[in-house]
Amino acid sequence: MTHVTPAPGKRPDRLTRSERKDLTRGSLMQAALQLIGEGRSFSSLGIREIAREAGMVPNAFYRHFRNSDELGLALVEEMGITLRRLLREARQSNVATSDMVRQSVQVYYEYVKQHRLQFLFISSERSGGSRILRLAIRNDVIHFTNEMALDFRRLGIYPDMPTSSLQMVCGLVVTTMLAAAPEILDLPPDQPLLEKEMTENFVHQLQVVLLGASCWKEKTSRPA
Repeated sequence: MTHVTPAPGKRPDRLTRSERKDLTRGSLMQAALQLIGEGRSFSSLGIREIAREAGMVPNAFYRHFRNSDELGLALVEEMGITLRRLLREARQSNVATSDMVRQSVQVYYEYVKQHRLQFLFISSERSGGSRILRLAIRNDVIHFTNEMALDFRRLGIYPDMPTSSLQMVCGLVVTTMLAAAPEILDLPPDQPLLEKEMTENFVHQLQVVLLGASCWKEKTSRPA
């Protein structure tokens, strides 16, 4: 997750008002994630507890968020923007479709590992917790799906497939990626063979989805 940090050599008391505000906001978001990393569910976290973890008084929380749901929405938005950008860059490289799948998997795999706490939060809130956050995550999935469908169109992947069908295929890809996150998080550290096996399995799952989409496209395009 990207948070504002003082520039090298820049004293904290020389930060602009905007920089201090962003730094405090980021500290509150990170505090919530740290508590989640200790095994807590986001819905169980109190505002006082989050503020205390961030080393602040409770009133400081309300200068940045109206309630804990608003903090959760900020976490969903920040991770979604960053991950969509990384995957969009992976798809825009001039490589074959099979290599694009592998490259996207590698980008996603590394991002999940480096942002473990954020994915613990997303995995938990996607199926439980606050309805507001569930809907926000669902909307983010739709953004992922639509962006991927647009890129597929641009790259000439399934050029004759109707837009609704193409979005369905991309939705299956995104769902497969989300389902893989808990397995990545549960992988023991320093296990290169297991990591390679999991990565290959992940690549194969996505390749099966894309291959199946190609066969399904051909079948449905035939006259009755």
